Amino acid sequence: MRIPGFDYQQVTVGDGVALNVAVRGSGTPIVLLHGFPQTHLMWRHVAADLAADHTVLCPDLRGYGDSGKPADTGETYSKRTMAADVVALARAFGHDRFALAGHDRGALVAIRAGLDHPDAISHLAVLDVLPTLDMWDVLQGVRGAVGFHLYLMAQPPGLPEALIGGAPETFYGHFLDAWTQRPDAIPADIRAEYLRASDEATTSIVADYRATATIDVEHDTVDREAGNRLGMPVTVLQQDWGAALGYDAVGLWQAWAADLRHRTVTSGHFMAEESPAEVVKDLRELLAR
Repeated sequence: MRIPGFDYQQVTVGDGVALNVAVRGSGTPIVLLHGFPQTHLMWRHVAADLAADHTVLCPDLRGYGDSGKPADTGETYSKRTMAADVVALARAFGHDRFALAGHDRGALVAIRAGLDHPDAISHLAVLDVLPTLDMWDVLQGVRGAVGFHLYLMAQPPGLPEALIGGAPETFYGHFLDAWTQRPDAIPADIRAEYLRASDEATTSIVADYRATATIDVEHDTVDREAGNRLGMPVTVLQQDWGAALGYDAVGLWQAWAADLRHRTVTSGHFMAEESPAEVVKDLRELLAR
């Protein structure tokens, strides 16, 4: 499936991996990164609006959708590697500096891009995640059961892939159902595409999550100990996870971002599909900073 009005290309980035990317518009560039269990299609409403006065790039992350799915070597699906993909993608279109917005898994890639490539990222938007180290710290006790999939996919290769592969539609569909407040925000054809794409990418999706319990922790720990922070304007949109899990969301983010605007949303996790006008408003305000 495609976002209407967008052109599509396969662009080779690091390690010979080709990313499927939807492109439209002109003006200052912004790259939009999707989350789990989705593809670039999650940005369809937001991207169409922004393309009126920006160059909009919507890739499938490596390992997802119609992008390449290389075998995991330990660093293949680190957020550092995936962030380098995004920078290479933007440069392939002639953009050495660009705004970046990410949701869920894409947000973790966006955070890493902001830390590793500060000269390339002009503005950063993060939708409904915490930085990796903070995420693991707050998932405690029975309240942490909401993140059961994080622990499942952190297991050694073989077990999670086999379990998910036994009932992929049930597994991936669970998140599409449980994490949205408006089921009509993900219509049947989009849902079917998410399920198809995820089923075909189980091995690489698990590798992406496994990296978040291993090498991504190592990379983030180095930055935390060195006091590295995101220097560009940062906007964070989150559900009220602080209240649900018992932490100070703004306080956690202030440790990572010097120029922060944090807003708690009332929509579900898939806010770009449930409340696209609100997300567009926040992104436009970010781009104006």
